[in-house]
Amino acid sequence: MTDERQRLAGAVHAMIDAGVDGDPAAFEALALDVFAYQYEHNGPYRAFCDALGATPKSVGDWQEIPAYPTESFKRDIVTSFPLAEAVMANITSGTTSPNQRGQIFRDEIGRGLILKANAVMTGSYLFPDLERTGRLRLLLLTPGPDLAPTMGMAIGMDETRKRFGTDDSAFLVGRTGVDVKRTVRMLRQSETDGTPVTMVGATSAFVYFMHTCRRKRMRFCLPAGSRVCDGGGYRGRFGEVTREDFYDMVFETFGVERSWCINTLGMAESATNYFDDTLRNTVMGLSGERHKPAPPWTRVVAVDPAKGDPLPPGEMGLLCHYDLANLPTVIGVQTDNLGWTDERGGFEIAGRARVVSGRAELEPGDRPVGPMGDTGTFRLLEAYVNFSIAFKSMLISSSSPKADYLELRRELGDDDVTLSCPTVVEDLVAGAEDAGARARGEAALSAFQRIAAAEGDAAAPGSPRVPDE
Repeated sequence: MTDERQRLAGAVHAMIDAGVDGDPAAFEALALDVFAYQYEHNGPYRAFCDALGATPKSVGDWQEIPAYPTESFKRDIVTSFPLAEAVMANITSGTTSPNQRGQIFRDEIGRGLILKANAVMTGSYLFPDLERTGRLRLLLLTPGPDLAPTMGMAIGMDETRKRFGTDDSAFLVGRTGVDVKRTVRMLRQSETDGTPVTMVGATSAFVYFMHTCRRKRMRFCLPAGSRVCDGGGYRGRFGEVTREDFYDMVFETFGVERSWCINTLGMAESATNYFDDTLRNTVMGLSGERHKPAPPWTRVVAVDPAKGDPLPPGEMGLLCHYDLANLPTVIGVQTDNLGWTDERGGFEIAGRARVVSGRAELEPGDRPVGPMGDTGTFRLLEAYVNFSIAFKSMLISSSSPKADYLELRRELGDDDVTLSCPTVVEDLVAGAEDAGARARGEAALSAFQRIAAAEGDAAAPGSPRVPDE
């Protein structure tokens, strides 16, 4: 570890330790120092900067620092430290090709920065009332790191569980998808014992679960202080659902007010996750429309897709993230996410972008980026989770769930491998050219689709079966 690397890491830690209300004044000078260090030690990034004519001698403002495209992380190992010192690797977020993915490596310094940054962000925006409430019961509609060790979301949720969750907090995506029966049981338990719940998961998984509850006429009345945190965006698969509709459904299903609903955005290429500020504002008695603030150690800019110039607040462009916690990789990351910034230094994301004749437009179907990425591989995970919700919500009210489950196992053919949603995803990512792995994944999804559809057709209209709780 070089002295300069230690100095920079210490300065970034100090900014993060100061919290989301810390002084942002140190950002510009520190950003230029981080850029100079990365230019010297990161070969692919240096070549990219040289091609643009940007060097530490010519760059005098942080907004002049080149932002490295997310697409390039697929082709190169983008590290500003010796790769032999890597202790953490995450699969890159959504890209245009599901069969060509990269990894983001971090050394011990980078690991410490990303964990601290997200502990501060999570504590500030998801648990701003922790001193009053104490630890909450976490229901995590995500796989854990034991099943998805390279998924940043799984690693991050495990840290959240350790820092903020009660001992009975749980990951509810297992080897056969979402454990619906346990989810229902834990929600009812909180209704009974009064322990507030924090539910965390993909937006579309919440939408699917809430649709299932609506069909089965199930509602929950969670204790005051319960909250819902959804990651990414809804992809429009189950009918039109606006963000306002989503809040209405959360209240209808769980009894959680919209001010206690938080959307979060994270990506493997950048260290810091962003959260809506609505819950923090509610707890602190502040006003203001919902938005995602950029903490003092980051900056978010919307840029013109044709020229790369920064756009004024409110104007739609490609979002670019500058993050000092990206010390082990590159400080600036240019995404293909379409969004805008606001006058308060925050931002909102509209969805994945495509560029047509120099103008950024939403991809067909308005596909917002999600916490699991936006490739075919991760859409398989999302679909598998959703169909497992449908399938299991029927199983737990069936007269012979064990027989139905064994029939499913016989149809799929493999013991645990085919049934393991995260394992299927890992197979597809690690062996993108392995036709057998892809076939197993598709077979598992198709089986759940057929069974869920058959069970749905068999249900009498207007007479939904309520699970045995």
